[in-house]
Amino acid sequence: MSLFKARDWWSTVLGEKEEFDQGCLCVADVDNSGSGQDKVIVGSYMGYLRIFNPHPVKPGDEVQPEDLLLEVQLREPILQVEVGKFVSGTEGLHLAVLHCRKLCVYAVSGALGNVEHGNQYQIKLMYEHNLQRTACNMTYGPFGGVKGRDLICIQSMDGMLMLFEQESYAFGRFLPGFLLPGPLTYSSRTDSFITVSSCQQVESYKYQVLAFATDADERQETEQQKLSSGKRLTVDWVLNIGEQALDICVVSFNQGISSVFVLGERNFFCLKDNGQIRFMKKLDYSPSCFIPYCSVQEGTINTLIGNHNKMLNVYQDVTLKWATQLTHIPVSVKVANFQDLKGVIVTLTDDGHLQCSYLGTDPSLFQAPKVDAREINYEEMNAEMKELQKIIKEATKTQDVLPESEKQRDLTVTAEVSPDLDAESQAIESEVKAEAVPSITVKITVQSRVAAQNPSLAVCVQAPLAVTCDQFIFDDLEPDSSETVVLSVFLKGNCTPSELEGNCMVSYNIPTELNPEGIPRVAQCNFSLPLRLVCFPSQPSKAANHKLTIDTNKPPVTFLSIFPDFVDPSEGDQANALGFQFLTGSKTTLLASKTSQRYRIQSDQLEDLWLITKELTCRLEEHFKKQNCKDFACTFSGSIPLQEYFELIDRHFELRLSAEKFQELLSERAVQFRAIERRLLTRFKDKTPAPLQHLDTLLEGTFREVIALADAAEENQANMFQAFTKLKSATHLVIMLISLWQKLSTDQVAILEATFLPLAEDTQELGWEETVDAAVSYLLRTCLSKSSKEQALTLSSQLSMPKDTSRLKKNITLFCDRLAKGGRLSLSTDLAAQQAAVMPGGCATIPESDLEERTVIPGSTAMFSSHGQITKQKSK
Repeated sequence: MSLFKARDWWSTVLGEKEEFDQGCLCVADVDNSGSGQDKVIVGSYMGYLRIFNPHPVKPGDEVQPEDLLLEVQLREPILQVEVGKFVSGTEGLHLAVLHCRKLCVYAVSGALGNVEHGNQYQIKLMYEHNLQRTACNMTYGPFGGVKGRDLICIQSMDGMLMLFEQESYAFGRFLPGFLLPGPLTYSSRTDSFITVSSCQQVESYKYQVLAFATDADERQETEQQKLSSGKRLTVDWVLNIGEQALDICVVSFNQGISSVFVLGERNFFCLKDNGQIRFMKKLDYSPSCFIPYCSVQEGTINTLIGNHNKMLNVYQDVTLKWATQLTHIPVSVKVANFQDLKGVIVTLTDDGHLQCSYLGTDPSLFQAPKVDAREINYEEMNAEMKELQKIIKEATKTQDVLPESEKQRDLTVTAEVSPDLDAESQAIESEVKAEAVPSITVKITVQSRVAAQNPSLAVCVQAPLAVTCDQFIFDDLEPDSSETVVLSVFLKGNCTPSELEGNCMVSYNIPTELNPEGIPRVAQCNFSLPLRLVCFPSQPSKAANHKLTIDTNKPPVTFLSIFPDFVDPSEGDQANALGFQFLTGSKTTLLASKTSQRYRIQSDQLEDLWLITKELTCRLEEHFKKQNCKDFACTFSGSIPLQEYFELIDRHFELRLSAEKFQELLSERAVQFRAIERRLLTRFKDKTPAPLQHLDTLLEGTFREVIALADAAEENQANMFQAFTKLKSATHLVIMLISLWQKLSTDQVAILEATFLPLAEDTQELGWEETVDAAVSYLLRTCLSKSSKEQALTLSSQLSMPKDTSRLKKNITLFCDRLAKGGRLSLSTDLAAQQAAVMPGGCATIPESDLEERTVIPGSTAMFSSHGQITKQKSK
């Protein structure tokens, strides 16, 4: 229970299953009793109108029957109730009730009762207006500066302001640029209507401008008649608040100053009557209603704000003065005077809880019991401390993250790839133009040793690969039970994949005593796909544009031993050339030297070298591992194909620029299309037919342009996906060549992969170029820096699409050059330790040269100085 709880003075529950909203509550002396005592008027969406006069004997008493003065069921839902001087010839207060299609004004009167049941109250209909449009809300006031009476303004759901001079309809005006209705109020000091549009702007319209503007019910035939027949409706002032408004209220506690209060979804604004912000308050909760109620101190205004946390906060300008706890979430709040008690807070909830309360505190009746004083036994405390320290020491010895009971996995998932391709291909909707697209079966087994709830399996392979089914949902698994599913993997897109790997992930819940619904857990495993899935054997090609040579420290191995699935057994050990034909049409050739320990991979496309090179190194390592040869190693001493790699980068970046251009053109044509639609709609709604002036032809032409641009953007998106896939394959190849060239460790290769392959997917908001450029720049500034000045440089914290790729290509070239000069990759920030690891034995730093501006050619003597030269430099 909150200490600052709203003290219940009087409360009741209205009806059963009735709904209420912001405009359903009003407090005023509606029966003109002259006593200054307010009555509570409540209307519901069920059509019930109730008037209460709360007067409990003591605070918190139950509702007495005589508290309800009047209860009437009207035929239509009640949207809003207001009390004002709405009847001509008298300055008495009358009740205005707004329905969806009707405005009714009633007189509430009471007669002294002749029996013990008390006074009798009744309502009399003074006049009503049938509305041609569906109403949303209303406001009232002395429009135009009239004296002694109030006029009514109703806002319709389609943006029309309908003004009524009491018993007669005055005029109607459409708000410009209207989309959805917002809160509406009237400022008597500036004689203007203030609302919040769907553009999240506070807008003010002068009553005089509304009165002299073109009538919303009239339509002129020509543009010349439009200009000469009336004045266009213009806004007096506009303020963008950046959020939707819940309510708006104008307060004027003295004649000189008036304020406009706007309650937003996350902010509370106070504006001057000319639209300037007087102050604003950012709220850390979601508000539900508010009301400015008085000015306690000169120059300040107090405001009550209710929120969805069942709290009612009292602010003096922007300072929180009090916070009180309510029993329900209020949708409307008012301040009223009852009997001799002034300032009673009246709140109404959406389900009909009507409460009159006042602020106060509940006294705390709890008294802490006296604690028996006892002497401290230091020996027992020392013994207990030693025991606890022993337990802590034993607990910190183990390095396992999971407890002992969880070392054995509760649920395991395994994937078994079939050794042979499917006899009948399961490929569906493949875009590959080959005669036959093969598929391969993957058998996935989920085995649980405990009870697992809601297990679901997701199988993921990187595009352009695809699976026949990627989602599986199982029934709850019993202990020591298993589930098995079978699916097929095939090449769907018309490009070669960059990786032949897949991932299986099972999500499940394990119930416990404290959490019967289960603790979420995840188990996963990876599986590798065979090379035969994307290519088949073919005749080797002698000529090629791109060639790579991989050196080994062991004698060459026959292709029949390492590629038995691609070599014809009839050729035997004589085959030293092997051809691979990809399903997309490109061809790669693998050659083995008869005299040296080298293998050559060649192809017309740089990206096609990756899968064959990776497969060659993996199969060679597996072959020598079976022979218990532990010192086998592959090296690369050729030149890294940076220029060809840069061409792929430029191609991908050009497609990204094209995508951005298509997006801008589509946006322009869409704006043009909507503008023509609005013009046509205005012509079609016109009561007097007018020529279309070729608007229909312009609309059809714009529509065709939008469709053509969308098709071109879709085609560019497909080309960009293929270019990104090729770029990833070439990036994998460059990473492998750098690691073989510099003999990098596993951790250093992981840093390379994180630097050059940071994204699984490429988007316009975050692309490959800017991400890789930031990562390479960071490495050049830290572990590969040549001076402390480079470390002091600050990198931009915001990633944005660059204008071109020149900076990226220069950084990659510099990155390779620093590696060639002895730099080592590390994420440690200790530069001294890095330099000591790079240059042992007291070697001097190799000076930088103008090679940083050129392409790196590893293995060339121009890059390195001899040991003798370094020794001479130091001896000087």
